[in-house]
Amino acid sequence: MSASPHAGTPRMELPSLDEVPHPRRWALYHINVYARWLIRRRFDVRLHETANIPETGPVVFASNHVGIIDGPLLAIFTPRPVHALTKSEMFEHWFLGPFLRWAGQIPLYRFGSDPAAVKLALRVLREGNAMGIYPEGTRGAGDLVRFNRGAAYFALASGAVVVPVTMLGSREPGGGISSLPHKGARIDIVYGEPFAVERVGWPRTREQVGLVSGLIQKHMQVQQDHALALTGRELPGPLPSEENND
Repeated sequence: MSASPHAGTPRMELPSLDEVPHPRRWALYHINVYARWLIRRRFDVRLHETANIPETGPVVFASNHVGIIDGPLLAIFTPRPVHALTKSEMFEHWFLGPFLRWAGQIPLYRFGSDPAAVKLALRVLREGNAMGIYPEGTRGAGDLVRFNRGAAYFALASGAVVVPVTMLGSREPGGGISSLPHKGARIDIVYGEPFAVERVGWPRTREQVGLVSGLIQKHMQVQQDHALALTGRELPGPLPSEENND
């Protein structure tokens, strides 16, 4: 599928990102094979329809968000190295913070604008690489009803295709916000059909981003329905009512 929003404003080039260092990539190439082996000692992780992943060019992997291990699963198991936007609080941990930076993940401040995170993500895409994002913003039911505009913005700004990702089994029904699946649990990661977006130069309008975001949301919901039918699974449902999303 594709979206070609009409641009009523003149196209301009992206501002220079030459001063923005590309996130580290060594670990994503050389450590993931061992991380996959370790995770598969505990969980039965299955990948589906990886042929939908473009072998080259910029990609925005847009995933639903149901469990605490969604981020590591996306970064470790996706066949292409993924630099995922990750909440900045996780980088404050004495061990986890340095590890995430070493693994090429991008810290994101979620409660306001974060130009540094945006520039890092755009640098990744401009170099023809892949980034990951969770349009729902927080963990929850994973049904894509709540949907932020970040995926649309990055696709429009870079011309990257959006590949939907459906995570199933990373949180069990009734599980809390930080719960892990039981040992031996099956986790399915389904890569949906790419959604092509024509690049729109600066300045972009809120209307353009909103239009494309709505189209991506609908596409991801269709692909999620396909993933549920393909795997014979269901989403875990909402978090327990006493818990707040983070």
